[in-house]
Amino acid sequence: MDLPPLVDHHCHGVLRYEPAPGTFAAYLTESDRPPAAGTTFFDTQTGFAVRRWCPPLLDLPAHCPPGDYLDRRRALGPDETRRRLLGATGIGAYLLDTGLPGDLTGPAETARAAGGTGYEVVRLEALAERTAIGARDAEEFTDALGTAIEDAARTAVAFKSVAAYRHGLALDPLPPPPHEVHRAVRDWMAAGLPRLADPVLLRHLVWQAVATGRPLQLHTGFGDPDLRLDHADPALLTDLVKATADTGTDLVLLHCYPYHRQAAYLASVFPHVYADVGLALTHTGPRATAVLAEFLELAPFAKLLFSTDAYGLPELYLVGSVLFRTALAAVLGDWTATGAWSAADARRVGAMIAADNARRVYGLDAATAAP
Repeated sequence: MDLPPLVDHHCHGVLRYEPAPGTFAAYLTESDRPPAAGTTFFDTQTGFAVRRWCPPLLDLPAHCPPGDYLDRRRALGPDETRRRLLGATGIGAYLLDTGLPGDLTGPAETARAAGGTGYEVVRLEALAERTAIGARDAEEFTDALGTAIEDAARTAVAFKSVAAYRHGLALDPLPPPPHEVHRAVRDWMAAGLPRLADPVLLRHLVWQAVATGRPLQLHTGFGDPDLRLDHADPALLTDLVKATADTGTDLVLLHCYPYHRQAAYLASVFPHVYADVGLALTHTGPRATAVLAEFLELAPFAKLLFSTDAYGLPELYLVGSVLFRTALAAVLGDWTATGAWSAADARRVGAMIAADNARRVYGLDAATAAP
């Protein structure tokens, strides 16, 4: 299917260094632990997809053994590998969450390798944790946080919350009053500023971001074992969705799988809710077509966005974009072949999901690219 340059509306930086084999393989899974004895993370849908699509771009045959692939990657070096793989994704805009630690490329550096444009997405919890360092009391922290969020909104195209990881999505939907926020901050400071997980502070961050008018991305569905999957069902956000309905701020539900039908429902009944199945397509491989088809059963076509959620490896950008294109072409091609859709409508909807919806939601035509 002929598509415009993709807008990857949620992704992460790429390692600047060459990872050891075990480190590379760890990026193929959401597990935070080693593989079971006698097994490898290459024996997953993600691992097979990497071996199918990436070797030819590094001058190797598709499906070559993992060892051969990693040897060739090491010979080329991280910069050349990144240039070859990102240059083949067809992604024109990268909306990059800068909240993860490590020696990772930023928005502009990531996009430059592919000849695209990079934009920043600010992770709220990371911003709050940075702001808290050096704050003398709760009042100083909340004032500084408000300023930091307002400043970020001037250049970032969106905010993101990982409340699903820190507490779960069953949050009280209303903004907490100042006295509750100050009490929670004092408790957090007294504990030595551990990872921010207090539900009052998570709610405060969400509502501070909503007040800026920038789109707010919310992690939902599967991820690493740091979350409880049953606490990440996007249906748990229903009350928050209702509470934010008249704010003018769009909510974007990320990943969603295996609750993608719940997310599709929310997007179908609330005008300010959007969604993607980004990470799920990479992890389901040839079954990505079925996952995307299930999402399109109910989600309005103007409410679905593309993302890879790629992190660490440029291979994940390549695989995510290829599987998306393949799945979209298969789903819309089948519907066109049966006469349910016209070819013109299939092309129009394909362009909407690939890029047009994200460009509208994030205002990319007027947005400032990351330096």
